[in-house]
Amino acid sequence: MILSIKKADIRFTSYLLSALNMITMKFCMRYFLLASIALVCFGCSPSAIRKKNITFDPQHKLQLDVYSPKKVETERPVFVFIHGGRWNSGKKSQYKFLGRRMASKGVVTVVPDYRLSPHTQYRGATTDIALALKWTKEHISEYGGDESKIFIAGHSAGGHLAALVTVDNFYFDSLNIPNPVSGTILIDAFGLDMFSFMSNDELKKHKTYYAMFGRDPEKWKDGSPIFHLHENMKPFLMFVGTKTYPVIYEGNKEFFEALKKYQPALTPIIEMKKKHIPMMLQFYNSKNRGYTEILGFLARSERK
Repeated sequence: MILSIKKADIRFTSYLLSALNMITMKFCMRYFLLASIALVCFGCSPSAIRKKNITFDPQHKLQLDVYSPKKVETERPVFVFIHGGRWNSGKKSQYKFLGRRMASKGVVTVVPDYRLSPHTQYRGATTDIALALKWTKEHISEYGGDESKIFIAGHSAGGHLAALVTVDNFYFDSLNIPNPVSGTILIDAFGLDMFSFMSNDELKKHKTYYAMFGRDPEKWKDGSPIFHLHENMKPFLMFVGTKTYPVIYEGNKEFFEALKKYQPALTPIIEMKKKHIPMMLQFYNSKNRGYTEILGFLARSERK
């Protein structure tokens, strides 16, 4: 499909992205739909099939969407994406653009919902992610995915949940299943060290953080991926924006250095000259560098 892009459209898109950068995280998700309309010119994905609203947790009425390539001759790697939203907002339907583009590149993609604050705390949300991964392990072959090649990714608070379920054995042990994750991809993740963040009196705390992690410092540690690192972890790939929130940039750098102690051959953290929300919006562009890095990471990890 060939799309013509007018200069006015480009100016409008630039203006919209600039406006998004200025909006606080509380309001960012409200503007996702506008960004979708403005950025549709950056690529379509007609070669993907979406199966939506598949229930993976009847008790909490949680559902997920699966995006598959139209033509699957061999089982494909699987990419499970966890959305952000400060643990209190966001939903899977906002990431159709990512699911379709990943599927068009030959990767079966799963996007689940999970319980949000204040209806649950970090253990409940992370358990939801573990259940979504369990469903993926058991059913993804029905959609052309390879159950032995399941990768998890997340942006912002979703990056925190993706990392925590990957490194803390509590969640899969509770389900009596081995950890099915082959690799973890963090995109400008927030909350990798909630203990340090919550313990710093100089940093402003949103009420959501207390609702999600409580006021007990031991819970802050338990909910921090950085305190659960171990030598048996699968590979990580990390993206961070150089213009993101300082606490996110510094937290990712700290996490990366901690990871290197266990994974000396860890891929260098990928820095991009973007703010926090554009770190996710960049994936509207199907030719974005992020896709190249992710697909390369999947290929490298599959060979190990």
